[in-house]
Amino acid sequence: MREFIVEADGGSRGNPGPAGYGAVVIDAATGETLMEAAEYIGVATNNVAEYKGLVAGLKAAHQLDPAAAVHVRMDSKLVVEQMSGRWKIKHPDMKPLAAEAARVHPASQVTYEWIPREKNKHADRLANEAMDAGKRGEQWSPSASTAEFDARAARSAAEAPAGPPGDAVAGAARARAALAAGVASVSPEAVPEAVPDAAAPPVGWAAPADLGAPATFVLLRHGETALTPEKRFSGSGGSDPSLSDVGRAQAERVAAALAARGTVQAIVSSPLKRCQETAHTVAARLGLDVHLEDGLRETDFGAWEGLTFGEVRERHPEELTAWLASPKAAPPGGESFAAVSRRVSAARDRLTSAYAGRTVLLVTHVTPIKTLVRLALGAPPESLFRMELSAASVSAVAYYADGNASLRLLNDTSHLR
Repeated sequence: MREFIVEADGGSRGNPGPAGYGAVVIDAATGETLMEAAEYIGVATNNVAEYKGLVAGLKAAHQLDPAAAVHVRMDSKLVVEQMSGRWKIKHPDMKPLAAEAARVHPASQVTYEWIPREKNKHADRLANEAMDAGKRGEQWSPSASTAEFDARAARSAAEAPAGPPGDAVAGAARARAALAAGVASVSPEAVPEAVPDAAAPPVGWAAPADLGAPATFVLLRHGETALTPEKRFSGSGGSDPSLSDVGRAQAERVAAALAARGTVQAIVSSPLKRCQETAHTVAARLGLDVHLEDGLRETDFGAWEGLTFGEVRERHPEELTAWLASPKAAPPGGESFAAVSRRVSAARDRLTSAYAGRTVLLVTHVTPIKTLVRLALGAPPESLFRMELSAASVSAVAYYADGNASLRLLNDTSHLR
């Protein structure tokens, strides 16, 4: 039985006043956002908006899988206690909404949990987006939503270790939080891959234009090698190391997570040994073959292969400065990021054509994954230095028939915890 988490919220600016709700359905096994819903509902109370958010979330979950177990998480003590049967429902406006919520999905498959408001940020942001849209005389649209991106960034910032100056993990989290605050045009919503034709969409759910199913690249960085924890340059021009014991364990964990998710339909790998080993570990779990794509190999770092950043700075200071300043500069005897971008773009075009409408796992390296993400976002080349990609991390980009792309996930390592 599949398990979903529904997070829902509602708000009113005035209580009663202009009100809206938000709801999100999350895959309990992977943490992936499966569906979002939000709607401006006019003048109403906070409690009515919260109940409407609950109803929308349950409808979305039921639409995805009527047999699923659903765990509802809300910061409304009133709604949670009333729907759990511990408090009586007295208010006439809420009785029909509670009854509707009870009918949407089998009650025996639904459980409720109260959570503090700071843990309900995704649904809260959706509700506020809906109210903001209502203030403009519009309805909420997923194409303009940054709720998931904002919520993830806020959680990362809150959970990041303070660290000393220059700490990479804390710095990356702060950068993500700052980017979330400043970029209003990102559209990271997760659109479900398949919705039963007979199921009516939940109220407030706005689907994008029907361009057919996208080609979805699940981007997996290979597991650790002996060079990974030492942060040494390890490209396609070096020793081609195998996975370490840690890397093999990471590959097993990501294989188990992808098998539980069950959406990958094909596997394509860089020809380098560490990627092939990771890919074959996943393929053994999924019962799929591994196809090789040379365009997914890592950058050739030339004379810098096997060196740390500090060693490169000591031995090749001028070349390093030029490399950091321009994507056209290459390490001595190596490959520039501009060249990598052309190679990766060509591979992307081949693969989106070959796997149109399908979900394919690409097992590759740091630079190709960052390049695919950069190109999907239309970000400048220097953004390559502003992304963090852990070993065995999962990212995802969807490519639509109109040529647009949507970044759905970046550097997810939840399967390794």
